[in-house]
Amino acid sequence: MDWRIYALGSAFFAALTAIFGKVGVSDLNSNLATFIRTIVVLLASAALISMRQEWVRPANLPLKSILFLVLSGLATGLSWLCYYRALQLGPASRVAPIDKLSVVLVVFFAVAFLGEPLTWKTGVGTVLIASGVLLMTL
Repeated sequence: MDWRIYALGSAFFAALTAIFGKVGVSDLNSNLATFIRTIVVLLASAALISMRQEWVRPANLPLKSILFLVLSGLATGLSWLCYYRALQLGPASRVAPIDKLSVVLVVFFAVAFLGEPLTWKTGVGTVLIASGVLLMTL
């Protein structure tokens, strides 16, 4: 299946995350809400890996992959903690666009650290995304 289908699925489920999360943190501490969400993600991932029989012995995993996945997990956890606290304190319609500034940062980091090219289309799109975020949150 094409990567774009998965990317659209990610956007769709991220939108639901904001809506469900806003309701979920209304009567709960945002850190506890993040913990509950993390457990659900862990269980769902384990179920998917089990159904697809994709478990691999830890000794067979590349150390570099493990290191960067641990760093990614830490970044994800910090992102979720900040996101849920922001949802608890602010309107979802303003929190979510600011969260999407991550797109602008990803483009910057991909160019700076991964050596990905910055095309004029990517540059213009990045400026438009940043402009849209500003417009929606001012």
